[in-house]
Amino acid sequence: MARMKELYTSEVAPALMKKFQYKSVMQIPKLNKVVINVGAGDAKENSKVIDTIISELTLITGQKAVPTFAHKSVANFKLREGMKIGAKVTLRGEMMYEFVDKLFNLALPRVRDFKGINANGFDGRGNYALGLKEQLIFPEIEYDKIDKIRGMDIAFVTTAQTDEEARELLTLLGAPFAK
Repeated sequence: MARMKELYTSEVAPALMKKFQYKSVMQIPKLNKVVINVGAGDAKENSKVIDTIISELTLITGQKAVPTFAHKSVANFKLREGMKIGAKVTLRGEMMYEFVDKLFNLALPRVRDFKGINANGFDGRGNYALGLKEQLIFPEIEYDKIDKIRGMDIAFVTTAQTDEEARELLTLLGAPFAK
């Protein structure tokens, strides 16, 4: 699955260099990391939920997920500081490119009525965030083995200075943006 890294060095980087007229190869935007986050409100009552989320994220990404904790106590949500409320995985290097390849070429096309991902998820500094409604779109997850359908947030952190550069980078990596 090293083809995504090879794609970047052979096609993506030269295309970005040409389009944006960079003077140095160090100016070419790169994908720094991909962060996958799953929040679980029902983890307050049942602590096994976090273990299930961690195992599913580990299956999807190939890297062990870590639990996330509440920073503040919120009485209305019956939430105390320090409670486990989700899990996340930060992918870098080869694992990151493998996941991006799987997401763009296998998982997203499996979404029903898929017309492309929203291009409004950029933050103004060259990073992109994407929300998925269910974990079932990944081929590793078996429908019979899940306890509940959960969504996830995926953040692509790049070295791009502008949203335009980041969008071009992700498009050349294969991101299926809606037209």
